[in-house]
Amino acid sequence: MTDEPTVLIPHYVSKSARDGLSAELADLRPDLYLSVAATPPETDEQLSRAEVVLTGRFPAEKLDAAPELEWVQALSAGVDSFDREALSDAGVALTSASGIHAEPIGEQVLAYLLTFERNVQKGMNQKHRGVWENYGGRELRDETVGILGLGAIGGRVAELASAFGTRVVGTKRNPESAPDAVDEAYGPDGLYDVLAQSDYVVVAVPLTDETRGLVGEEEIRTMQSSAVLVNVARGEIVDEAALTTALQQGHLRGAALDVFEEEPLPAESPLWDLSNVVITPHMAGSTPHYYDRCASLFAENYEWFVAGELDAIENRMV
Repeated sequence: MTDEPTVLIPHYVSKSARDGLSAELADLRPDLYLSVAATPPETDEQLSRAEVVLTGRFPAEKLDAAPELEWVQALSAGVDSFDREALSDAGVALTSASGIHAEPIGEQVLAYLLTFERNVQKGMNQKHRGVWENYGGRELRDETVGILGLGAIGGRVAELASAFGTRVVGTKRNPESAPDAVDEAYGPDGLYDVLAQSDYVVVAVPLTDETRGLVGEEEIRTMQSSAVLVNVARGEIVDEAALTTALQQGHLRGAALDVFEEEPLPAESPLWDLSNVVITPHMAGSTPHYYDRCASLFAENYEWFVAGELDAIENRMV
């Protein structure tokens, strides 16, 4: 590693993100030797000397063109789009942006819960039809929210839900480290216990080989018919066909989905026509504070990197 490591933001990152991140990093670390590539040729040329790459994706075939590369900082909490094995074989560290999306996604989940509790969709549908017809609502304090994955995002959901007096249960690899807002935490083997008792099931686990298809037909059958499934993680974690069938046949009260097996969601998907489904276009993590939070996380990790303490950097995945 050189005295002034070269940090690259490649063209894979959108222009708005490149501009936002470079502006924030200029304020936080004016001494940072930052290179920003706007085109594929610029990325290829600058990769030859980059020691750090800040990006939303990184094709494994580019590793040969980056002989100095030591660390890739992902711009997302999930790193399923990165070839972790290839990075590991090349001796390149990979860190995620886990934690920076906790606040907006937590608020998004709360919005979904309140939409179903207070029948907001019914009111919107009546408005579009010009219908005045009274209907009832429910209170979150009477419900149990089950969270699959009590990490940064799931933990924030637990805090927000518990503020309403809601009972919160969930799963975590190490249940003893669950947030204080959780009433009862289970290990991964407690999945069915959480599903069976929850009025709302919030999917917040990262996509891994172990979690792909985690919520399938059997798991959905375990849920109460009055339950609502919320997915703000990855579409591949939930069996979309099984979920659609359950919703169509009334085996679930509803679903709030921000992610899907195929994105954009195909026009022919029956989910579009189901009145008991809330669909948002993979935007739950959006926030005006994204760039400053991501830059702050990177700047903290950069301190460890230049000190030669790669094992100390936060959110290390490889």
